[in-house]
Amino acid sequence: MPHWDELWVNAHLATLTVAAEPYGAILDGALATTGDRITWVGRRADLPGPPEQLARRVTSLDSAWITPGLIDCHTHLVFGGHRAAEFQRRLQGESYEAIARKGGGILSTVEATRAATEDQLTAAATSRLAALHTEGITTVEIKSGYGLDLETELKILRAARRVADAFPGTVRTTFLGAHAVPRDYAGRADAYVDLICHQMLPRIVEAGLADAVDAFCERIAFTPQQTVRVFEAARTAGLPVKLHADQLSDSDGAALAARFSALSADHLEHTNAAGIEAMAKAGTIAVLLPGAWYFTHATVVPPVDQCRASGVPMALATDCNPGSSPATSLLLMLNLACTLFRLTPEEALSGITRHAARALGFGDRGTLAVGQRADLAFWAISEPADLSYWMGANPCIGVVCGGRSALTRRPATLGGSGRARQ
Repeated sequence: MPHWDELWVNAHLATLTVAAEPYGAILDGALATTGDRITWVGRRADLPGPPEQLARRVTSLDSAWITPGLIDCHTHLVFGGHRAAEFQRRLQGESYEAIARKGGGILSTVEATRAATEDQLTAAATSRLAALHTEGITTVEIKSGYGLDLETELKILRAARRVADAFPGTVRTTFLGAHAVPRDYAGRADAYVDLICHQMLPRIVEAGLADAVDAFCERIAFTPQQTVRVFEAARTAGLPVKLHADQLSDSDGAALAARFSALSADHLEHTNAAGIEAMAKAGTIAVLLPGAWYFTHATVVPPVDQCRASGVPMALATDCNPGSSPATSLLLMLNLACTLFRLTPEEALSGITRHAARALGFGDRGTLAVGQRADLAFWAISEPADLSYWMGANPCIGVVCGGRSALTRRPATLGGSGRARQ
């Protein structure tokens, strides 16, 4: 009787486990799955018998690479409208912060999102997620935050759940009511925080629509004191927290996130040394967002060297949103992180697999190891660094979500290995 449901052979594995080899690589490897779990990983020569006797289905990958399914741990996929006009204003020298202070930015997207129907939001977000999925993404986070009132925040999160229902992978939803102060609460930010803590969050928790709570702690958004109130309400509700921290200025956001044992602190361009040390002690992941850094013409680079020195794991994400990172390519973020932030290709790939998993609170994915969820991506590349090296190319030839084939593509011609075959 076969031991396993699926067995892939003639493949190279980037396990991303802690190992002596870069990327945790296993050349001429094999990987087996049963149900939604990985059940064997190793060298093909070490298989306990002939492949056809070990699995119900055996596939040769012609020396393609297998990685864990990719994880986009910070997105705002559900939104209405776009902000191309603001993009042109910034090209003429107006800053992201200046546009926001004039009532543009997030608030302009809030208007468009409030006007959109749930069906419209669902359809648009489904299309964006489909683009990510073709690049090997099997897990994604979707934030709310473009409603800033109870009904629209509920609408966004319901749309995200509908997107999740149609997606073969996993979607985590995050309540980001503290994204900006809405126009109808201008000058009354504390009153809006009251609304978040006492009305919005309880209703969202009751509806089971959020897996975590996020906030934007910044001088154009919410003060540290207001952020603390939101996080205390989240803790009371039993939800983990994440934080948009220190993107435009040093507000001690990283230390605040660490104080609440946040899953992650994101952006971090202006984070001070004490904040990084606090994150290291708390186990909070640093999520770097090179797309937003590039698109907004930022000049201060996140403290990558200090994250390395302090042992703070660095994840990467698209930050897909209409204002500061209209991007649906996680592979492009690898190249940007390497060229703009000087991450190594191995750090970059770890940032969209095992570290991104931790940023969402997952311990069962992000590496190729026995017992891990069988989320896999197959690549027509010659080595894992190709994923960071190429710009605008997609060498993904297949995706498996929870042990089930979810996507098969023709390989890009990058000078790598050939297409999969049975």
